[in-house]
Amino acid sequence: MSRSSDRGQTEPLAALVAVVAVCLGLSLYVGVLDAELAPSSERNVAASAIERVEDALAPSAVALPDRTDDARANGPGGYRTNLTLTTEDQRWRAGPPAPANADSARKRLGVRVGPSRVRTGTLRVRVWT
Repeated sequence: MSRSSDRGQTEPLAALVAVVAVCLGLSLYVGVLDAELAPSSERNVAASAIERVEDALAPSAVALPDRTDDARANGPGGYRTNLTLTTEDQRWRAGPPAPANADSARKRLGVRVGPSRVRTGTLRVRVWT
């Protein structure tokens, strides 16, 4: 029969090494996770913002120029947004002038220029901080 003092014990040094290994692993995991989730200057914010702006500007797949101010308000939080909607002979703008280094995205869509008149146009969204 074995003594109760021989069972369920771990060397203190082995327990400390195990705790340090777990802490080191968690630190590395959190560091990598933070680097992946942190906003990056390489990420084009306008590419994701153009979808939200388009949903507000063109609810039925045809852009309504009188909604440009409302659509600009759907830009990403914490960023300034400028949008320009153009056809061959008309242009609508909303928002402050964008600097040269602003993220930019473009999309072609139909634009209602009058009752029962739709022209091909381009939506350009520029986003910056």
